[in-house]
Amino acid sequence: MINLMYLVLLAMLALNVSSDVLEGFSLVSEGLKKSTENASKSNMGIYSTFDQQMKNNPAKVKEWYEKAQYVRGMSDSLYNLAEELKEAIVRKSDGKNADVNNIKNREDLEASTQVMLAPGIGRGKELYKAINSYRERIVRMVSDKEKREIISSNLATDVPAKAKVLGKNWQEYAFENMPTAAAVTLLTKLQNDVRTAEGEVLHNLISNVDVKDIRVNQLNAYVIPNAQTIVQGGRFSAQIIMAAVDTTRRPTIYIGGKQIQSDKGYYETLCSKTGDFTFSGYIEMLNGSGEKVRRDFSQKYSVVAPSATVSADIMNVLYAGYDNPMSVSVPGIPSSKLRVSMTGGSFEQKGEGKYIARPSTPGTEAVITVSAESEGRVQEMGKFTFRVRKLPDPTAYIAYAAEGGGDNHFTGGNLSKQILMSTDGIGAAIDDGLLNIAFRVNSFEMLLFDAMGNAVPYKSNGAKFSDQQKAQMRGLARNKHLFIRDIHATGPDGIERTLNGVMEVIIK
Repeated sequence: MINLMYLVLLAMLALNVSSDVLEGFSLVSEGLKKSTENASKSNMGIYSTFDQQMKNNPAKVKEWYEKAQYVRGMSDSLYNLAEELKEAIVRKSDGKNADVNNIKNREDLEASTQVMLAPGIGRGKELYKAINSYRERIVRMVSDKEKREIISSNLATDVPAKAKVLGKNWQEYAFENMPTAAAVTLLTKLQNDVRTAEGEVLHNLISNVDVKDIRVNQLNAYVIPNAQTIVQGGRFSAQIIMAAVDTTRRPTIYIGGKQIQSDKGYYETLCSKTGDFTFSGYIEMLNGSGEKVRRDFSQKYSVVAPSATVSADIMNVLYAGYDNPMSVSVPGIPSSKLRVSMTGGSFEQKGEGKYIARPSTPGTEAVITVSAESEGRVQEMGKFTFRVRKLPDPTAYIAYAAEGGGDNHFTGGNLSKQILMSTDGIGAAIDDGLLNIAFRVNSFEMLLFDAMGNAVPYKSNGAKFSDQQKAQMRGLARNKHLFIRDIHATGPDGIERTLNGVMEVIIK
């Protein structure tokens, strides 16, 4: 709306506005009215076509018809606002019997200023917001870049740099001290721009109804299954459709932004990882008018690892109070679709197909139930029963540094005094090749024989040797024996137990 006409007008305002200049605005306004009327007639013809097409084929036309009505509503709203402001400005200039088509006081400089800029009641800001809102919505519905730029330019509300220096906003720049004839002409131009933009969108919408139909020469039947791997007890479901193709014009298919090289639309990819995946892309094809038609698509699929189930009844044991690692899988079903639960304890997932079972009561049975989500419903895949036992007792040891790094565990026999004195105390653990579980030593007793052959016990209050025990060990000579017994230890199940047996240490 802001163009060279405004600059010429401002220059004229610095002088006395002549009747010839005002007459020029009237001529421009008349020309714009005729142009607007022609655009309106063209638009109404398209709306009539939409109405007829909607009656003939509502399923096909509904989407485009509703968009056309949306364009109609927002265009009429801005057009009518401009008309309302034209009438208000002319009434302010000529009185209550004013006629927009026959303005008497065309040179009046106060009317547009009062209607559009009066403090608190001026409607310039309302018009400014309405134009911006309309422009943003209408250009989103225009596919052609050049046409979008033209519409944006026609409906621009930018203020020239010279006006910014003067501190004016758009409405002040457009309507302050503007003759009535010029203000009405500006609003008439806005109405013309609205009908022009409306027409561009309508032509684009109506072309989607009929012109963009794709011609075909072959019909094929296709079966599209929801899944090709069905679990026993599940249901096979598929969509059976008739698809139309044009064997003389193959579509171009893009997946992940890259065109696939296949004349018949076949696509395959290497599945190197397990899990749920989605591949997506779009198809492009020329319609009857030679324009490109694009359709997006996406397809989900699941990749599962090859698996086998081996059951050994003698080993189906879980330990109470302990985090028993478990693996659960169902051939053909990704782990994300599994639902696993356990009676008599907790069952927690820790990763892809990995779980932790923690039964609570020894001497009972824990039943693990595995279900899978398939085809929109959950189906039970099986129940698995495990005996629940108490953790076995650990073995006590004295840990000392190995030559190559790490620890050695001494459980009885010959031990040098130097190694013995370098250790802090004793430990306890289950380390039988299947389990590797550390226990906490709460106390133990060290037994020595004095010179008279009497057994003298020395107690500790924890896993470490007490000062008294250390002192006795320092006085031991070669080939002397000491015994560690009455060891109390607590495992991860929270149960304290007294270990059977005695650890005999022979000093070397």
